[in-house]
Amino acid sequence: MPQPLKEAVAICKTIMRNGYDAYVINAPLQQKAMDENNMEVDICTELDPEGLAKLFPNSEESLTPDFTGSLIQGNIKFNFYPANIIESSYTDETIARLTPRLVKKLEAAGDLPLSWACPYIPTAQHVYDGFENLDSGYIGLEGIPDESLKKDYLRAIKALRFSANYHLPIEGNSWLAIIRACRRVLDYVSVTDFMDEWRKVEAENMFRFVELLYESMILHGLVPELTSLSRVKQIKNPDEGEESVWSHTIETMRHYPEGLPYDWYGTMACLFHDVGKLFAGEYFENRINFYQHHRIGAKVTRKILKRLRFNTDEVDLICHLVRHHMRFSFMLTDRGIRKFKALDEYPRLIEMTRANIKARNSSYKEFNHNMKMLERADLSQELLEPLLNGHEIMDFTDIKPGPAVGIIRDALLEAQVSGDVSSVPEAIEFIIRYQKKEKIQ
Repeated sequence: MPQPLKEAVAICKTIMRNGYDAYVINAPLQQKAMDENNMEVDICTELDPEGLAKLFPNSEESLTPDFTGSLIQGNIKFNFYPANIIESSYTDETIARLTPRLVKKLEAAGDLPLSWACPYIPTAQHVYDGFENLDSGYIGLEGIPDESLKKDYLRAIKALRFSANYHLPIEGNSWLAIIRACRRVLDYVSVTDFMDEWRKVEAENMFRFVELLYESMILHGLVPELTSLSRVKQIKNPDEGEESVWSHTIETMRHYPEGLPYDWYGTMACLFHDVGKLFAGEYFENRINFYQHHRIGAKVTRKILKRLRFNTDEVDLICHLVRHHMRFSFMLTDRGIRKFKALDEYPRLIEMTRANIKARNSSYKEFNHNMKMLERADLSQELLEPLLNGHEIMDFTDIKPGPAVGIIRDALLEAQVSGDVSSVPEAIEFIIRYQKKEKIQ
């Protein structure tokens, strides 16, 4: 081994003993390119310029981000380049095979092999690294899309995020590359990195991001419980017939932020609110039923969120919303509305119900009733029961059992709520006066 390479190996060992990776870039090729007039060696390391200066005080910092710095010892110059520390890059892209210096030298000598047509050359990372300028009006991977993805498969998720948040289409060849690489995206991108990108998606745009995950087949491998909902049918409403539970889920996510903008967790709960239907679905007399899907869905959601590395508080919040998302869908009594209002996060549950109704284009009858009842939930329990029961109303007004008793009872209760009646004698006087006024027999 030539002396320059031996000294380069010694430098790499010094760096590694201090806790950083380092290696000589393509030693056979460097040996071939080396001569007495060119005693340079290229080294790849994750050490930054500041750390390099601490270990080697004589080193010179680079003025460009693609080059860390250099060190001269004797008549040998060592060039340091940034290492690929991206966890989600393809295996062949992890090791640098060429540097700009080597490329120029080999090109000048006419010795550049065809196998190095798309080598990994160390470069610095930035937010839009690997993407074409967004001013183009679309989201496109830079260069050859398939090769760009190999350098960092997380770019596939970033492309979907950019498309959703910026409302821009994904360029055709880039989209095909993402679909072709969907399996490798799942293999190489960690769940932590995946969720870091997902958390940057705005609540208002999350429905589109999830749609793109589904269309690119990435969601099929990540959360198959959700994608299976595309094969489960339900009745949208009596007039519009069937729809898939998946399409309903997307529509619910789209409508939810209209009531609670920027609510990322509430929108996430909408994504999982019907996941239990996959497990609860049962046909009876040619009609599918999903009994207890909210309870089952909360349990399945907990399992999925743990798999996606959500923290405990986040899991509890989203599962709570999934578990109780049906509570406001039924016409509640005074007691029922009080019990509902005692639940944590009940405003989010109301908006989930509203989004659900919008998604199905169904009736607001039960919802409007519950909203009116909600206004009375702050009243004391005494004001919600009339001072006179049905039998007493019939005795004092001398009317027979029937709808008229309920009419007078409701009128008495309204008078109590408004403060016009506050005692039994006043109640008796009120119902007699009301009977005569309304001519109730």
